[in-house]
Amino acid sequence: MKKLEWKTLLKIGAVVFALFLLIHYWSNISGIIGTVISAATPIFIGLVMAYIINILMSFFERHYFPKSCKKSVAKSRRPVCLTAAIFSIIGIVALVIVLIAPQLTSCIKLLVAELPGAIELAINKLKEMNILSDDLFNSLSVIDWKSKIGDIVKTLTTGLGSVMDVAVSAVTSVFSGVSNAVIGFIFALYLLLDKNRLSGQIKRVSDRYIPHRFAEKITHILSVANDCFHRFIVGQCTEAVILGTLCMVGMLILRLPYAPMIGALIAFTALIPIVGAFIGAGVGAFLIFMESPIKAVIFLVFIVVLQQIEGNLIYPKVVGSSIGLPGIWVLAAVTVGGGVLGIGGMMIGVPAAAAVYRLIKENLNLPADKMKEKQNTIIQKVN
Repeated sequence: MKKLEWKTLLKIGAVVFALFLLIHYWSNISGIIGTVISAATPIFIGLVMAYIINILMSFFERHYFPKSCKKSVAKSRRPVCLTAAIFSIIGIVALVIVLIAPQLTSCIKLLVAELPGAIELAINKLKEMNILSDDLFNSLSVIDWKSKIGDIVKTLTTGLGSVMDVAVSAVTSVFSGVSNAVIGFIFALYLLLDKNRLSGQIKRVSDRYIPHRFAEKITHILSVANDCFHRFIVGQCTEAVILGTLCMVGMLILRLPYAPMIGALIAFTALIPIVGAFIGAGVGAFLIFMESPIKAVIFLVFIVVLQQIEGNLIYPKVVGSSIGLPGIWVLAAVTVGGGVLGIGGMMIGVPAAAAVYRLIKENLNLPADKMKEKQNTIIQKVN
């Protein structure tokens, strides 16, 4: 091996000194990083919005007069398709709200009306089973549960609003979130309208300042990640629509209450891999139970059958085959992602794991001669 040159020693010393400064002043550095990330939050939101909108926008661009060579068509393709994508998303959100909001309001009213009787019935059952003592039973029996629940609802709706600091905090939080969303949306619009020029500028910068082999690897990794996320989002949304539609149709056939609302709820929660539909089923069963316990049992049996059909037929065809990730790793990605980032982590974890899985699989399937050439290149760089 060659002797270390003074430039190499200087680089090593600089790296060690930088690590020392990073460790010694970590509290200050972490504060600066947190401030920068907080300031860049609208940009991150805009990037997420742009990525999601671009999926629909690309679909419309592929079908917006694809064979036309007119300049007017080419010039109008980008703004027309962007507008169509935005209005499509707004329409989907509005449809979900229209399906859920009215029936959800009636469910809450029913819950408030029926809950006192349910509490009294439960107290009597516990007394019959000799679980409650006579003193405790007498204390609970004299309580006017209807007025108590009314007081709780009144406190939640009006009581908290009278507290100035809570109100100010809520208004500040809402204003901050809305402002970040608006700035992020505007950033996403600029990003999507100039995406071709922006990608060209990024390519020029990478060709100028990043080594060619390293730039190729980064481009390939980003391409695989983009493909996995794109396939997952499209597949998961398609599967959610199919599942929600089947649930609503099945509930209408079985004459179960709240069919449109629970169908939309199942479709929305089905965006969360594996556990999402069960969350929606639990909420739906509880709402139906408040009206009819027998119908709630029928609904649960129907959901179990529907889940079997969805898990064995729909999901593998629509989502599973598109991301190419075995079921055990899907479960692991959902568990780890949910533990780290909650519901958002569940949704991000699966495509991220699929991208890592595909990259590792590609590397393991490299021919022996290419692998040996790669190892020789690494050895030469070390020497």
